[in-house]
Amino acid sequence: MEKIYTSLGLMSGTSMDGVDVSIIQTDGKYKYKPILDKYYEYPRSIYTNLTMLRDKIKKSKDLKKHQKQLKILEKKITFFHAKAVNEILKNKKIKVDFLGFHGQTIYHNAKEKLSRQLGDGKLLSKLTKRNVVYDFRQNDLINGGEGAPLTPLFHQLITKKKKINLPVNFLNLGGIANITNVKNYKPNGLIGYDIGPGNCLIDLWIRKNTKKKYDSKGLIAKKGKCDAAALYEMIRKLEKKTHISFSQKRSFDIKDFTLTDDFRKLSLEDGAATLTNFIILLLFDFINKKKKEKIILCGGGRKNTFIVKELKKNSNKKNLLLIDDYNINGDYIESQAFAYLAIRSYLGLPISFPNTTGCKKPSVGGTLVKNY
Repeated sequence: MEKIYTSLGLMSGTSMDGVDVSIIQTDGKYKYKPILDKYYEYPRSIYTNLTMLRDKIKKSKDLKKHQKQLKILEKKITFFHAKAVNEILKNKKIKVDFLGFHGQTIYHNAKEKLSRQLGDGKLLSKLTKRNVVYDFRQNDLINGGEGAPLTPLFHQLITKKKKINLPVNFLNLGGIANITNVKNYKPNGLIGYDIGPGNCLIDLWIRKNTKKKYDSKGLIAKKGKCDAAALYEMIRKLEKKTHISFSQKRSFDIKDFTLTDDFRKLSLEDGAATLTNFIILLLFDFINKKKKEKIILCGGGRKNTFIVKELKKNSNKKNLLLIDDYNINGDYIESQAFAYLAIRSYLGLPISFPNTTGCKKPSVGGTLVKNY
């Protein structure tokens, strides 16, 4: 009988607004049981510094240029994660075997084999007195992979647990939109790839023009009018960047996508409407190719009711569902995923495959820290 481990996953996404914390029990293979999910919002100072630094770091050389600020911010972020962990474990009195610590992505470039997440695994281990697994992407990059996406294996586990008919597609609407296609329960029956921008451009537009972090439910975009010229230019730039074959597939960083000059003349509402329609067209392109297969929407973008409504209006409604329709809290898929991947890393099991990241061979990910 396989040993069951208890693992706590920590995930902070491209929105940079806080940390999702999840505790699960799993054997690292086929069994999985969610125990607890909780969200901790970053204080305004961390959020502001993160978004400002991310905007400044456009190339790898900028990491060195801003290394002093990054080091200070990394320590603050690690302390914040530790406080969340200690609060949960003190209140719940749950014995946790491992922490799966993703960290806060500040720069990702697969061509340079570089993915920088802010978060000190050794310090977190000392502060929480727990085994920590972190730096999940580096082994995949070394093995010729893109370092992302890493959630497909967990999507496959959910599919089996919930007995979802195959084939099925998970469409994750995070900062970057990515796909998991589950054909069967073998590693070669799993495909994952990024398809382009998700919420990142909309969030950027809202941050630049308001004090808000994002367009809640798409209400701002709903009031605006799509600008055809700006939309066309965004499509042209995307096509130039993403016209690549599957064998050359790559992962994207939010810095790969920028606003065109056409947006300077647009109002807040029209800019939001144009960017939202841009994302909808991108998603339509994928959905139309999968008309006969079930598509499950995940990620923060699934809460943008304007986007979801438009997608359902022009697709097979029966096959386009939300992850929440399966009695799964869609806010914590990735934090649960990294709790699961932490156990697999400890067991020496692969977390990425040639068909999910483009790596040359199945790659074990994550560095284990036991220094408390």
